[in-house]
Amino acid sequence: MKIATFNINGVKARYETLITWLKEDAPDVAILQEIKSVDEAFPRDEIEALGYQLETHGQKSFNGVALLSKVPLEDVMRGLPGDETDEQARYIEATVVGEKTALRICGLYLPNGNPTPGPKYDYKLAWMKRLHTRAEELLALEEPFFMAGDYNVIPQDEDAAKPESWQQDALALPQTREAYRRLLALGLTEAFRAQTQGGGHYSFWDYQAGAWQRNNGIRIDHFLLSPECADLMVKCEIQAEMRGREKPSDHVPVWLTLDV
Repeated sequence: MKIATFNINGVKARYETLITWLKEDAPDVAILQEIKSVDEAFPRDEIEALGYQLETHGQKSFNGVALLSKVPLEDVMRGLPGDETDEQARYIEATVVGEKTALRICGLYLPNGNPTPGPKYDYKLAWMKRLHTRAEELLALEEPFFMAGDYNVIPQDEDAAKPESWQQDALALPQTREAYRRLLALGLTEAFRAQTQGGGHYSFWDYQAGAWQRNNGIRIDHFLLSPECADLMVKCEIQAEMRGREKPSDHVPVWLTLDV
């Protein structure tokens, strides 16, 4: 099963980009972030015509996540547990059943957290704590699952072309990286780094100052796998060339292949 996480940065603005990608690269499951659309306004007809079941958790103009799957999506859950007052659309879960096993998919768009210090950064850290609690709950089931999406976390300096530029940014502050490491310490495997080491691997390039042309990128889109899911991993790779296509997102897809 080929699974991709992709921050599309506005489904309406990049609808043709998305449709072309779905036709040409044909993920079995796609996890989208920043759809920037309420559920009822999401342009779903052509996506469904391509054979995808579509589940969205949208929000007007901001945030929003979606799951697209050629395999039926079951037991869909919208919103990250732990704070009933949180109205931001950043999290969606569902189960797919492969030929060999069932798989729980958790799609997320973790808060950016800037500016720091301040309430936006407090929200980011609180959200990561809730994600940690949800991971603990899923791990207790001892079933395959992964948490994938735009984490807005630069895990290490090697995940940025210019790490010195990010030292005071919410994506790379010590508290952010510590919260991310606590997730890994639960027993989750960071799929890309399990297979690929070293710098120069990025999933985001800003639209400003020729970042793509100068390869001034950062790696902030991640797959974290439960032990049972990690056993099924075949490969994980970044589709960097997507950044050079017509009307691109500032993110590119990250692909995970599982033997399910």
